[in-house]
Amino acid sequence: YSSSRGIPGLRRAQANYYQRRFGVKLNPDTQVVATLGSKEGFANMAQAITAPGDVVLCPNPTYPIHAFGFIMSGGVIRSLQVEPDDGFIPAVERGIRHSIPKPLALILNYPSNPTALVASLDFYKDVVAFAKKNDIIILSDLAYSEIYFDGNPPPSVLQVPGAMDVCVEFTSMSKTFSMPGWRMGFAVGNERLISALTRVKSYLDYGAFTPIQVAAAHALNGDGADIEEVREVYHKRRDVMVDSFGRAGWTIPAPAASMFAWAPIPEQFRQLGSLEFSKLLIEHADVAVAPGIGFGEHGDDYVRVALVENEHRIRQAARNIKKFLATTAKQPNNVVPLAARR
Repeated sequence: YSSSRGIPGLRRAQANYYQRRFGVKLNPDTQVVATLGSKEGFANMAQAITAPGDVVLCPNPTYPIHAFGFIMSGGVIRSLQVEPDDGFIPAVERGIRHSIPKPLALILNYPSNPTALVASLDFYKDVVAFAKKNDIIILSDLAYSEIYFDGNPPPSVLQVPGAMDVCVEFTSMSKTFSMPGWRMGFAVGNERLISALTRVKSYLDYGAFTPIQVAAAHALNGDGADIEEVREVYHKRRDVMVDSFGRAGWTIPAPAASMFAWAPIPEQFRQLGSLEFSKLLIEHADVAVAPGIGFGEHGDDYVRVALVENEHRIRQAARNIKKFLATTAKQPNNVVPLAARR
């Protein structure tokens, strides 16, 4: 069996990465724990800190485990806006006023999955000050920190002075180093919360396969060339997707970060909702997207397009979508949602 909290060399490598990338100093023995991916890390943290009935503030739409990790642990979710703008703190204030008991924790995820929104360091400063004032835990999912396209590296909430008092942040090797399926991630931050997570993990798992931990340490200790290569691949795919889908008749805002585009459903299909529109794309264009409603009810006017195919396949998808949209414009009655045929 391996070490549940991660072999020492791996925890040191993660601490060194945070020092290089964010200027954040971490104690690898007390402030870093290796997880079986950021998804399991979030779920394990929910088990560690949640009592039945605890309220957690969570953006909507968001990645499902952010909400369901706490729901499965007996918690209650109060939804917030996802946009990291001037309306965020007032929304959190309303969440506190209208919650009994007072919320336990606040979930952050920037760059966001599915919306690809990116938060600024000034935003994090405001949120940390608010959390400390109101005695709320911040749980930040930073899985997409290295996939950004416009020259502005997304910050870590732990860069804010004093954030370590109330924050734990989750990262993943899956996206940064193209290691999905290896199940390798990290939680870093507040010692007391990391200790609670470590204890829960000790009951649930024996840690990742040791050679995978060694490989992860080697990747983290590298010169960054691998990270840059991954980023460039996604950058090219993003540009091809935005351009080719736009010429096909589906305008999609260019995401500033992440491996996803948050695409508004074309106006003529919006009344169908994201699930039925996604079914139409599969049936009539052979293109699979994720329905926005799967990330929360406020996502139902969107679908998530993942940049997981190569540029040739993206262009092929665009050609199929162009034919689908053209056919729909000429013969709208021929395109009937699957649910309407039952």
